[in-house]
Amino acid sequence: MLEGGHLDAVPLRTVRTVLRALDASEHLDIRWRGGALDRLLDERHATLVGECVTWLMDAGWQTQVEVTYSIYGERGSIDVLGWHPAANILLIVEVKSELTSIEATLRKHDEKCRLAPRVARERFDWRSGASARLLVATSDRTTRRRVQRAASVLDAAYPMRGGVARTWLRAPTASPVGILMLADTSQRSRGRVLGRPRAPRTS
Repeated sequence: MLEGGHLDAVPLRTVRTVLRALDASEHLDIRWRGGALDRLLDERHATLVGECVTWLMDAGWQTQVEVTYSIYGERGSIDVLGWHPAANILLIVEVKSELTSIEATLRKHDEKCRLAPRVARERFDWRSGASARLLVATSDRTTRRRVQRAASVLDAAYPMRGGVARTWLRAPTASPVGILMLADTSQRSRGRVLGRPRAPRTS
């Protein structure tokens, strides 16, 4: 069957065994509804960043997106960097359309928070008196379950939730922030749009 190119009835383990014997390897191209998965994830991330920027700007923040840095061997990109001139607070936003490794997310976000004041000062002349962190995640069932399972860890890094976090963003102080859940509007049918400020509600 393999010689004739009929792979549907052949287990993947068998295919890999044959390829190893031929000093070859396989490459799986995963697609979803006709699109490459990596491109779909990029689209979801870009959409979520856009929703976050809209929300913050409407709440009085100045924003910069995908702010790259390379300092003492530490490299990366801050998804959204916000500055509130009236409160003189810098906001470092980590955007996650797929919340997979909690530990890796916390480590990288901590790195960005350490370096962000210098980046903001040198790149945009934002001389903040305090800084805060915000994790923006997709408001879907899977993400909410993961946040709930890792609550003991996430609560320490992101103590605010829901309406409390939204209220803080509209009138920030030097307190830390938390997690803001926004709908994935790259697929409108998945949920409601939560990108605009609205009246505070209890979490």
